Amino acid sequence: MNETNEVEILLVEDNQDDLDMTLRALRKANLANRIQIVRDGAEAVDFIFCRGAHAHRKVEHGPKLVLLDLKLPKIDGMEVLKRMKGDSRTQIIPVVVLTSSKEQRDVIESYKLGVNSYIVKPVNFEGFTAAVQEMGMYWLLLNQAPKP
Repeated sequence: MNETNEVEILLVEDNQDDLDMTLRALRKANLANRIQIVRDGAEAVDFIFCRGAHAHRKVEHGPKLVLLDLKLPKIDGMEVLKRMKGDSRTQIIPVVVLTSSKEQRDVIESYKLGVNSYIVKPVNFEGFTAAVQEMGMYWLLLNQAPKP
């Protein structure tokens, strides 16, 4: 991380294979410099809202982008999304659901809760890498986000 400990991407993923593939894709796209990884929804909420092991952080210095799996232990991704988008301090942080779920109810519910994008994880690495690269280029470089 840089000198201000700024986290550009919060990656919320419990599956080690998916985590490894996502990190490889981010590295290939030169987007892996400032990533925080959490492995369950409870840890994601603690990181985002600066509680528990993350109490030393400030909510105002949240990540620029959250990559959120839906199927998580402890607290599921929908609940993490609901809490983020329901709090004025974190509702402007872009959230991209990155999941294996193609269920329409998950897509609809995610958008109702305020997700910015919903991406179904492609099966092959090349397709996944292309999706991650485009997503990172857009959300971290092109998108003009408001200052917190």
